[in-house]
Amino acid sequence: MPLQRDSIYSKYFYPVTFAILGGGTFAVSNYVVRRPFYSGIQRHIIASAVGFAFGHYLEQYLMNRFAYRDAVIKHYIELHPEDFVENKKKYKEIFEEWYPIRGAS
Repeated sequence: MPLQRDSIYSKYFYPVTFAILGGGTFAVSNYVVRRPFYSGIQRHIIASAVGFAFGHYLEQYLMNRFAYRDAVIKHYIELHPEDFVENKKKYKEIFEEWYPIRGAS
């Protein structure tokens, strides 16, 4: 099975989202207290960097958590194959008999 390639959107979703939230928090707080938008620009930059790092580590944590979950499920399926038997039905077993009804026109 070939490896799944991640898109740019899915690769940077968490870091960019949290960077925008971090920097945007101080931009909104400046707007609320009627300061200039870029007042205290160092806070915007630092909060964006912290948000980017938090998003990056959150993504790593979630990927490890999902990988562990998938490994546990796969191991359980390997230990209990009798619970996961595939019953492949043929089409004639799934569909009911069909009789065309033609009206007299």
